[in-house]
Amino acid sequence: MLQRCVLRSYLVFVLALCVSASKDFDWTKNERTSFYYGTFPTGFSWGAGSSAYQTEGAWNLDGKGMSIWDAFAHRKGKIFLNDTGDSSCEGYHKFKDDVALMKDIKLNHYRFSISWPRILPSGLKGEQINEKGIKYYDDLINMLLDNQITPVVTLHHWDLPQVLQEKYGGWQNVSMVNYFNDFANLCFERFGSRVKYWITFNNPWAIAVEGYETGEHAPGLKMKGTAAYKVAHNIIKAHAKVWHTYDMQWRKKQKGLVGISLTADWGEPVDITNQRDIEAAERFIQFYMGWFATPIFNGDYPQVMKDYIGRKSGQQGLGASRLPVFSPQEKSYIKGTCDFLGLGHFTTRYITQKNYPSGLGDSYFADRDLAELVDPQWPDPGSEWLYSVPWGFRRLLNFVKTQYGNPMIYVTENGVSEKMVCTDLCDDWRMQYFKDYINEMLKAMKDGVNVKGYTAWSLLDNFEWDEGFSERFGLYYVDFRNKNKPRYPKASVHYYKRIISSNGFPNQREVDSWKRKAVETCSSSNQLLAADPLIGHMEMVTEIVVPTVCTLCILLSAVFLMFLLRGRH
Repeated sequence: MLQRCVLRSYLVFVLALCVSASKDFDWTKNERTSFYYGTFPTGFSWGAGSSAYQTEGAWNLDGKGMSIWDAFAHRKGKIFLNDTGDSSCEGYHKFKDDVALMKDIKLNHYRFSISWPRILPSGLKGEQINEKGIKYYDDLINMLLDNQITPVVTLHHWDLPQVLQEKYGGWQNVSMVNYFNDFANLCFERFGSRVKYWITFNNPWAIAVEGYETGEHAPGLKMKGTAAYKVAHNIIKAHAKVWHTYDMQWRKKQKGLVGISLTADWGEPVDITNQRDIEAAERFIQFYMGWFATPIFNGDYPQVMKDYIGRKSGQQGLGASRLPVFSPQEKSYIKGTCDFLGLGHFTTRYITQKNYPSGLGDSYFADRDLAELVDPQWPDPGSEWLYSVPWGFRRLLNFVKTQYGNPMIYVTENGVSEKMVCTDLCDDWRMQYFKDYINEMLKAMKDGVNVKGYTAWSLLDNFEWDEGFSERFGLYYVDFRNKNKPRYPKASVHYYKRIISSNGFPNQREVDSWKRKAVETCSSSNQLLAADPLIGHMEMVTEIVVPTVCTLCILLSAVFLMFLLRGRH
């Protein structure tokens, strides 16, 4: 009888395992279904996004300290055409105009970031608080709320105070955890009564890999195979500390939420019947999004990262893994520190297995043992990395659902650029991108994914990091040649506005009419933009040429007068 009970218990245990396993993501099932006409749930939030360095300008005004991006962009050869974000969109001066644009689109929320060195010039709360910087964000938040637009605030969108980089080595140094917590605590104190959605970090993968591994981004360090893992380790600990600070000191009073925004491409196996390709695709996701999401949701790094980096470190003769280790106390402290997951997504890659011998040296990319491929048939508006692959978005959202217990998701970045000097505001490719990607998100919600809001990237054309102003993501075209940085609506503004007002895609006939109407409305904006260079030329003549000619005339007159006086003597 005892043996029978044991056997029954064993069978129940095996059945439970099977049921649990059935909830894992199914890599072999990729349904690419036709367009789905339907609407989003009532209360779904529609928004657009920006970041401080990319849009504010005013890099050294009103007491702002220097950020690592100020320093990086001022170094010749780091940014395409040596562009800088010194003035960018002049958002610091034009935020009232920009809120009016948001109101016209009828956005429910606006995502922006607070510049750490704008409110703490030295990076340290104990040294100086810049009240003029505080006032700027106070005014922006108040104006958003006055127009029924919910502020969604990112605390760190890559612009670390330069002082902290120079003194401590930036995010390589664990002291950043406490300094960042002090900065976040100040933001909760000053803005938290009005801000209910906080994002600790935007795309920490890019901070770690592009800032400290490849050097493409600020601070421009190339410390392959080591620094990126150390940086990520400290960022995860900083995120957790800020979450706990809010939870213990502010949540009861302010009733807000604290999350993190992770950006991830989808990785699809080249061959969904090949187990090695499936494992490589999952490894791609785990080394990308899972690097940060798995500790935050489950308490530790993905096992595949620990296995691969540990093995390669051993093969390289290192005494310990290049991937740092969380202590048991840190694991429990970090686990569950996410009220919502912000998710940024732009494109997809095909993934296949590729072995990188350890003798080639340390490298985050070599640690993964995989190759990324693209389908030449995928639409490519010009940006070398961004292909339109809408079905990958649904796959990614479902992966998050199965991996992390179906968390509340806010899509924090999604959009497409064009890499050209674009004076045609009828951006049909962007309208198509939004239509297809938002529809795949709607299908994912039908699959049961818990998405609560969507943020188009970006509200304005802005400074696009190492690409300068050569890539444009904006719904609104910004004329960077004009010192006033005028904004012009692209056709995608009108298209996105229709999606928002309809809360989705009500029926085929109505949706088909949106694009036609959007293209009709953009023609007048095109005429205004076409006239702008002439206006700019006239301004240049008035402000530069005329004073210069007058100055030359005065100088020539003075020289002529001197000759006359000499002639008399």
